[in-house]
Amino acid sequence: MTAVCFSGFTRIAPFLFVVLASVTQAQGYDDTPEGQALIKEMVTKYGYDQGKVEVLLSQATRIDRILESISRPAEKTLTWHEYRKIFIKPERVERGVAFLEEYDEAFARAESEFGVPATVIAAIIGVETWYGNYTGNYRVMDALATLAFDYPPRSRFFRSELVQYLLMTREQGFDPLHIKGSYAGAMGYGQFIASSYRNFAIDFDDDGVADILSNPVDAIGSVANYFSAHHWREGEPVAERLEDHLPMDSPLLTRELKPKLTVADYRAAGLGPMLVRGDDAVARAILLQGSDGPELWLTYHNFYVITRYNHSHLYAMAVFQLADELNKHRNPDRW
Repeated sequence: MTAVCFSGFTRIAPFLFVVLASVTQAQGYDDTPEGQALIKEMVTKYGYDQGKVEVLLSQATRIDRILESISRPAEKTLTWHEYRKIFIKPERVERGVAFLEEYDEAFARAESEFGVPATVIAAIIGVETWYGNYTGNYRVMDALATLAFDYPPRSRFFRSELVQYLLMTREQGFDPLHIKGSYAGAMGYGQFIASSYRNFAIDFDDDGVADILSNPVDAIGSVANYFSAHHWREGEPVAERLEDHLPMDSPLLTRELKPKLTVADYRAAGLGPMLVRGDDAVARAILLQGSDGPELWLTYHNFYVITRYNHSHLYAMAVFQLADELNKHRNPDRW
């Protein structure tokens, strides 16, 4: 997954992938021109010891499965009905309620300090890693090196993330060759990419280390901090399903994730949003393919904030609905 977790993958052309996948390379990127350029940058710009960077790149291994995975992210290949079945299931809700209870104090403090609902924080961690149970099996060094040096469509982005990763591990005192994560190099409970780790991970338990890899308290605070930094609005709605219908070519169904219309525009078209009283709130209608047919949803500013974590409205809807289910099971008397 992942913005914070990496998202918005560009689908690689089939013929290009065949070329990439057919290339074989021995372990190590230290002797390649690209690797040498990175070594020089880390030494001259960031004060790294040259020998240390050479050793790290020499032990980084290209993994073809990563190149295959990045060419077909679930957000690009599944319908909402198929995507929802992965994340909204009883066992994930049950585990989420237990996770909320286990770390109740941390969730309460995060909600109080950052204004982000505990269930939204938990839903992010639940969608990303099943509450820390599945944080990834690839060495992050391998993933980032593979994508930085052998994935031309996004090589600039992943090269930057590799630099950020080396800086992050130095700052936190982590071994760069030890950390495992997703095929896109996302790490820990909340699957932060390296730049997000450096910018938004916080030491929420005051032990001197911002550790979202193995410390759920730090992860809870860091996810809340991420949402706060991306302008989550406390107390405002996320989305609501409408009983109305819109044709696929309706100008009210905009393609951009960022909402550019307002509630007034939808009301003027005869639609009936209920969660927002005023007309000035920004909104975006999306049409999803549900199990019983098309579903029309009106999404608001906070829904857009969720897409800053992963640039997909399917992802944001999964987080929203999982948070909603956690609310229902955590506070059954309110429903």
